[in-house]
Amino acid sequence: MPGLHPGAILRAAVREATIQVPGVPNALAARLAERHGFAAVYFSGAALSAGVLALPDVGLFTLNELVQQVHYVCRSTQLPVIVDADTGFGDVEQVREAIERLEEAGVAAIQLEDQQLPKRCGHLAGKELVESAVMCEKLQAAVDARRNPDLVLVARTDARSVEGFEQAVARAQQYLAAGADWIFPEALLSSAEFAAFADALSAPLVANMTEFGQSPLLTSDELATLGYACILYPVTLLRMAMKAMEMALAVIGDEGTQQELLDLMQTREQLYDLLQYNPPED
Repeated sequence: MPGLHPGAILRAAVREATIQVPGVPNALAARLAERHGFAAVYFSGAALSAGVLALPDVGLFTLNELVQQVHYVCRSTQLPVIVDADTGFGDVEQVREAIERLEEAGVAAIQLEDQQLPKRCGHLAGKELVESAVMCEKLQAAVDARRNPDLVLVARTDARSVEGFEQAVARAQQYLAAGADWIFPEALLSSAEFAAFADALSAPLVANMTEFGQSPLLTSDELATLGYACILYPVTLLRMAMKAMEMALAVIGDEGTQQELLDLMQTREQLYDLLQYNPPED
């Protein structure tokens, strides 16, 4: 859709249907997701921390590092890109800068969360939250900073595992009033909680289907029926890629050759096709 802000494309997509959004650890994975017909991609803080920097997901990367990687992803695909900006890198002034720079990089949506630093993976214990008023100030700053109103602002609340389900709902309602467009309730514990949360909110909702976490892995059909607009698979591709590399290293070390792995590999021709590269003929 030439000329449309990527946020407008993303908003139109969720008006049509519930969308599945794979997390991409790099730009080439984003292009592969586009080839497979997905409607959007997600660049998570966990993918940047672990997949690029080999660091735990506790808020250690900088805004500069995030903007650079997001620029690569946005450049590689026509799909709308949802980016995880963690806690916004500080107070309201830092949030404003993050919104401006990430929107300039070409993203469709920016996610902010209500944890305190040092933040943690949303499915781990020991999280601490900022006061809801502080999060609302950040969201209001984000609204003021965005240049195009089509940019989607996603408010994630980690309150379910810290303050309880009712407080998670209450925070989400406050975040909508402060200007959030979508709500992302992290670490809900059951299908019944996903349903109850959707019943309590009148806004597009994001479901996080991360593996090995506290939430059940519901299907896209189940989540669509419950009323969720966007389903994230934030680290699935990174986990699969790392397991495949682990297997390949074991085979090379044991066998002294990668010969038996060839049928499992992306070929040179497939890679060049994905890169949109036509090498000169001999």
